[in-house]
Amino acid sequence: MNWNNFTFIDLFAGIGGIRLGFECMGGKCVFSSEFDEDACKTYEANFGEHPAGDITKIEASRIPNFDILLGGFPCQAFSIIGKKEGFANETCGTLFFDIERILKEKMPKAFMLENVKNLTAHDGGKTFRVITAHLEALGYHVYAKVLNALDYGVPQKRERIIIVGFLDNVKFEFPEPVALSERKTLIDILETNVDRKYYVRDAIRISRQERLKDKKFPRPYISHENMAGAVTPHPYSSALRAGASANYILINDERRPTERELLRIQGFPDSYKIVVPYGKIKKQTGNSVAVPVVKAVAAKMIEALNSFDEVEENDYGEKTEIKRFKAFDNADIVPFERVS
Repeated sequence: MNWNNFTFIDLFAGIGGIRLGFECMGGKCVFSSEFDEDACKTYEANFGEHPAGDITKIEASRIPNFDILLGGFPCQAFSIIGKKEGFANETCGTLFFDIERILKEKMPKAFMLENVKNLTAHDGGKTFRVITAHLEALGYHVYAKVLNALDYGVPQKRERIIIVGFLDNVKFEFPEPVALSERKTLIDILETNVDRKYYVRDAIRISRQERLKDKKFPRPYISHENMAGAVTPHPYSSALRAGASANYILINDERRPTERELLRIQGFPDSYKIVVPYGKIKKQTGNSVAVPVVKAVAAKMIEALNSFDEVEENDYGEKTEIKRFKAFDNADIVPFERVS
């Protein structure tokens, strides 16, 4: 097939960051699903469609056929900050099961999943091994790598694991970091003439500046206050977080980032519409993905799929060494069951 024209579904769609990355590669979304109504409002304003609701209540047979499954499945159950409940968490951890049942029903040619870096370490690595084993048991060739948004053009240190799978024995390599000259800096994404409502009270500003580790750090910078109260400046943002305090990150220890700046930190285009209040945009961008990372992965996936289709499968298998995860014995693959 011509992989410059393909279809995909957008699960746990959020505000469409993953969708944007794959649309840039010529993809057409044929189905989207998102539970949060505020996120759906933002999604609809920008893509002209209201995502279907709770994926756990949608039968896979009702989903149109598609070529690639995409999903940034909820990560709270696996994050370092969260409670680390993993698959015992009914509302978050077990949502991977819905990805599995849709893959099993539809068997698309490929998928891309995104999650927090700590997924690889959760429960001593068992959670990640279970996920990988189940994907391979469906017949997929699985690749995974932690990528940092800083390496792909946005001023944000955001490390996320990307899991890619192909039904065919496709040779795939993750994208290399972009050149330093192609990466945006804070100067590129910060707005000018910012409204006073974004500026913090003098008491907060003075407190932050007094605790600043490097008081001579060049501006502009974004400071991050950790749980111990230390304030550290950087020429980039720390990872945006949905549930962080209002002053979790501050620009020059003077003001909060604007809605547009939050979107820019995640690599969203300035044409992206803002239709919800500040607090909701803060949550939505914290839950979203760095669009340039997704776009870079999408480009490599389409390149790999196009290359595979240009060569007969038998010849390809003989000439190319495929590096992928070691298959697990059937005895190691246990059926998923929802926790009641």
